[in-house]
Amino acid sequence: MAVLARRLVPGGEWEDVLQEAVTAAWAKWTSFDPGRGSARNWLLAIVADRAHKHHRRRRPEPVADPPDSAGPDSDGSGRLDLDSAFTGLTERQLLAVTLHYFVGLPLADIAVVMACGEGTVKSTLRDARAKLRKDLGEDYR
Repeated sequence: MAVLARRLVPGGEWEDVLQEAVTAAWAKWTSFDPGRGSARNWLLAIVADRAHKHHRRRRPEPVADPPDSAGPDSDGSGRLDLDSAFTGLTERQLLAVTLHYFVGLPLADIAVVMACGEGTVKSTLRDARAKLRKDLGEDYR
């Protein structure tokens, strides 16, 4: 759960979101239905929901235009800044990428957490990879 909260919420605010999610899970534990999925997936869905609500509550921060020479490795280190690339993804794409690549959930479990079908998860991941490929260029491989 902490991995998901860290990936979806910037800075130290992820801890607040995780605490809200655990509190919400505790308050509605009686609504958990094992027939609809595992407790882990239920908790991950609550964390994702709380992260989404957190983003809606926040005011957007102004984004400065990057210098023209800035590229994926503009710090000169040759490393890609994946966190910056992830900011270009939609909330839904970021959730799918995080659940699949960082939490390690299979597609069926991601579909449960995101309350959609496996085909939707597949297309969301495909779109996210295409966006990242476009933003990072082919050098990311």
